Amino acid sequence: MNQKKTLSFILEVVWWLFTLFAVIAVLYPIYKSTNNGYPFYKSNILFILVFITFTRFIFFLKHTFLANYEMLKVGIILFSAIIVFLLVNELNFFQTYLDEQGLKSFLGHLSLSEQGSMGSYIRREMLFFGVGSIITAILLPLRLVVSIWRGRNRGTV
Repeated sequence: MNQKKTLSFILEVVWWLFTLFAVIAVLYPIYKSTNNGYPFYKSNILFILVFITFTRFIFFLKHTFLANYEMLKVGIILFSAIIVFLLVNELNFFQTYLDEQGLKSFLGHLSLSEQGSMGSYIRREMLFFGVGSIITAILLPLRLVVSIWRGRNRGTV
């Protein structure tokens, strides 16, 4: 049993390193192009973290630390409505900013072709991770309810 916990811990660390690498890989082109004038770093990091972590919990719950902690699952289920609200609010703030200010407010120093390509990249990756994180934040509580039911009735995750 001790070996299983050790392997679970190692797997968790590997996943967090993968998530960190994904955050850096996605945000580095933005950082390089905007001269640190990008106002959405926090929400972008939140979207990426929630998307990768919740997707991992949905598909690989059996192999995570969360698998055997029923009270933690219940807490996440109860907390998920707040998470969904926060994510929707952040995505709405991004869309409102695009409508009112536009991406040229922090990409104005680039040439027109670079503005177009970087603006398209920013818009697409924010929408991908934003919508993906909202969807996974809605699906995760359903998966956790199924997991709790299976744990009580079948003894599995």
